[in-house]
Amino acid sequence: MTIELPILVTFIGYLCCMLMLGLYAYKKTNNHSDYILGGRSLSPSVAALSVGASDMSGWLLLGLPGAIYASGVSEVWIGVGLVVGAALNWILVAKRLRVYTELANDSQTLPDFLSHRFADTGLLKTVAAIAILVFFTFYTASGLVGGAILFEKVFGLDYFWALLIGTFIIVSYTFVGGFFAVSWTDFFQGILMLLALIIVPTAMYFEVGGSEVMVNTLDPSMFDFAPSAGIIGLISLLAWGLGYFGQPHILVRFMAIAKPSDVRISRNIAMSWMVLALFGALATGLVGAVYFANQPLDNPETVFIFLSKVAFNPWVSGILIAAILSAIMSTVDSQLLVSSSVISEDIYRPFINPNASDKELMLVGRIAVVSIAVIALLISLNPESSVLGLVGYAWAGFGAAFGPLILLSLYWNNYNKYGAIASIIFGALTVIIWKNLTGGLFDLYEIIPGFILAAISGIVVSNLTGGASAALKQQFKEFKEIC
Repeated sequence: MTIELPILVTFIGYLCCMLMLGLYAYKKTNNHSDYILGGRSLSPSVAALSVGASDMSGWLLLGLPGAIYASGVSEVWIGVGLVVGAALNWILVAKRLRVYTELANDSQTLPDFLSHRFADTGLLKTVAAIAILVFFTFYTASGLVGGAILFEKVFGLDYFWALLIGTFIIVSYTFVGGFFAVSWTDFFQGILMLLALIIVPTAMYFEVGGSEVMVNTLDPSMFDFAPSAGIIGLISLLAWGLGYFGQPHILVRFMAIAKPSDVRISRNIAMSWMVLALFGALATGLVGAVYFANQPLDNPETVFIFLSKVAFNPWVSGILIAAILSAIMSTVDSQLLVSSSVISEDIYRPFINPNASDKELMLVGRIAVVSIAVIALLISLNPESSVLGLVGYAWAGFGAAFGPLILLSLYWNNYNKYGAIASIIFGALTVIIWKNLTGGLFDLYEIIPGFILAAISGIVVSNLTGGASAALKQQFKEFKEIC
């Protein structure tokens, strides 16, 4: 396969810009707090696009357009569920979490917040840290698979070498720059992703001949909004929105916003970006189904890649294809950073060296970035891995284990650490067990039973173990007064 020089040049140029941002962020990173939370200094726009970019990942440019290309608009229900879930997350969680994490001893990580919220001596923090590391490893693997697909299809590389190159690039600037690098690269990557999802389907719409040609070319079933799996399928697709309440890489962005009053501005920017991007992904899948009607693609998840190469000259398509890497990088770097902070702040500091210096903790965090990436890489070695499949599993794990936990922590004053531990364990185990059962009711997306059982177990166990102490109820009262 011949690699077009303009695509290669623009691609490498883009990567160099991201690495330069990482080096700039390295100079701005003065202590461990800067490395894992950016010193709580994100502006509304950076926070908004960082949330959107880290949330959507390669799923937005690979998974969703591929699903629409293969099955039609019935797959759009995932997007509907995500929009509703994201909006509720901004409304119900963002400001409260920003306020409470600062009140709770200026918590720097999600397990750290839970520890202070429940006056935990270590067990809750450990359970939360383990759950985060397990599911983030699979989530990171989904991003690495997306990166490998990109390098494989664009540059004709063997899957293994494509996986290694993609992993190295993503790990490099996360290792160096920490939270500043991740947030600022996400900001620019979010802009590039949105532009790509507007430009590509618009250009191809006119290329294929407009709406009349599309309607005459596509099978009528492509325009049927009813999910192929019936009511269970519809509920499962909409239930993706439940996952937002428990995604650590999104929640940490809320924690890092400069001022609680900035949350509303960030929310408006983030939701506008999200709606436009999802419409773009839907349009990409449909125009791709028309353009490749006579020569179907082997892998539906490559539809955006090939449309970018068809619609524009190599210089422009190189930039647009870089948007795919942007989507992948913006999520994987966030996942690696959260995993890194959990290892350094919630495992290494409390259990190995309580007196560790900032320099030592940053070193441990950077080693953790590489370690998690290596494990995720091993999971990704199977070239048959699906980006959407891996994302769905990790998304459900986080949504069920941490979604009810976060909501109850922010809204219920009688929640205690035993209930919190029960929520994490019941949520995570239900997802793992349900995922391995098939047929009938078990075809329901595993986040639903996991979320329900996590919420019920948290409430029941808290009440059975005496509820929250007077001190915790007083802390909760002070928090509510601030909000």
